[in-house]
Amino acid sequence: MVQASAPGKCILFGEHAVVYGQPAVAVAIDQRMSVSLALNEDWRIDGMSFHPQRHPHVEALRQRLWEGGPPLSVKILGDIPPASGLGSSAALSVAASAALRCARGRQIKDDDWAEGWTAARPNKVYDGPWEVAKGDDVEYGAQSVDEDECAILTHAVEAFAQGGRASPMDSSTCAHGGCIVLSDKVEDDLNWLYSRKLNDVSWEVHSVDLGEIDDVWLVIGSTGVHAPTSEQVAKVAALLEKQPEKMQEIETIGIVSRRGIAALMRGDMDAVGRAMSENHLLLRNIGVSCPELESLIAAAAPTSLGVKLTGAGGGGCMIALTRDPKLTSEAIELAGGRTLISKLGAAGMRVDNDENSPLWDPFE
Repeated sequence: MVQASAPGKCILFGEHAVVYGQPAVAVAIDQRMSVSLALNEDWRIDGMSFHPQRHPHVEALRQRLWEGGPPLSVKILGDIPPASGLGSSAALSVAASAALRCARGRQIKDDDWAEGWTAARPNKVYDGPWEVAKGDDVEYGAQSVDEDECAILTHAVEAFAQGGRASPMDSSTCAHGGCIVLSDKVEDDLNWLYSRKLNDVSWEVHSVDLGEIDDVWLVIGSTGVHAPTSEQVAKVAALLEKQPEKMQEIETIGIVSRRGIAALMRGDMDAVGRAMSENHLLLRNIGVSCPELESLIAAAAPTSLGVKLTGAGGGGCMIALTRDPKLTSEAIELAGGRTLISKLGAAGMRVDNDENSPLWDPFE
């Protein structure tokens, strides 16, 4: 068996607007998804027969990393609620891509990758079959896994699942962990990681060192209403086509996001909270909130620095930045929500078990 895991994420600022090139900020949360793989007689997911249409993310990754490989039993565990705006599908895809890479290894030629791609190593882009020349080496297990490759694969899979519209926010945050900032330009004060482009929209991906933040927490409140991201993204696209003037709301979200980034960098959590609340009002104006979210947000506001929906909206989750997570959590639960508590900026993708790798060696 091989096993890998990845964190979920909360968007602090910029959801929906980020799809149109505006800046946005996300942090990895303590809750995670884990994927374990073992050889099997046929393809199974959690003991059930594998149907590609039911698991499009896994199927897309199988085509890219496991074509021609033996059947696997896939087990998925995690404490990230699905369709809740917390990056459950991206965390699953990042963990699955890491586990598949770990389970098959990576060809090395002339001390560099002979297949696979990251921003640091622009080699071949999954255009197998792969042939190992005499003298080539292969890396196996955890050392063959790269978080940037997992982010690239996951962005591609998320875009496919969302009808071609997806920012690299979820994929980058779930792969790298910590705090990730997307912008339409390279930000001089931030740690630039790489560029991403999709459908003529470009993003510059940065990381931010949050340092030790030990006096505030995120309380995540789930409405229990499932709201797939693809439907909400399509809803906003239809609104902008019908009412082009609403693009002003999208641009204003970008302004608020920049204000929030500046507050994060100087450690002003009160200002971070204010920007979060402003961001929510703008999201409500483009129609992605709902009565269930508004109820939880109103309950959490008196004990919080800032409150907003997180993710695509339409249901899913809200978040509260607070110095009293117990009190805020109780208020949300009294209003009918279910809560999770997390610090800001959890660890990213990791390989948890590679003792039995490789499960398949296509380079023999």
